Amino acid sequence: MSDVVRRSARAILLDGEELVLIKRTKPGREPYWVTVGGGVEADDDTIEAALHREVFEELGGTVDCAELVYLITDQLNGGIGVQYIFAARLVAMDLTARTGTEFSIPKRGDYEVVRVPFTCDALRELNLMPSQLADFIATNTQAIASILDTPVRKA
Repeated sequence: MSDVVRRSARAILLDGEELVLIKRTKPGREPYWVTVGGGVEADDDTIEAALHREVFEELGGTVDCAELVYLITDQLNGGIGVQYIFAARLVAMDLTARTGTEFSIPKRGDYEVVRVPFTCDALRELNLMPSQLADFIATNTQAIASILDTPVRKA
């Protein structure tokens, strides 16, 4: 029996000098933040195509300049999880155009789109999940911004 590989595409999504995140609030759990993105589906032509689809589903948004910058692998029950992390620049966002099915399931909790300064200090104040990604982003803000030609505050 072969292991199952679950792939996901996530965005370190910059809008100017701010990082666009989703604040998750679930019943019985402390709030936490995640990057925009989700699972790769069978009809996605590429991992990057999955990223573009997920940005539209979760934000009604479009991105450009998506660059693969990090890879996270995890052991899962019966398989492996691979998260492809892209740095991308937000071009447009219309939350009324969101199409993700998760927004209509109350027991999944709230999905609040938030912007935070793209600084190490601001990122370290958040409970950004997974922690491995949070550390990568906080440690590499300057490099990520330079990939996208985006200015970063020095704070």
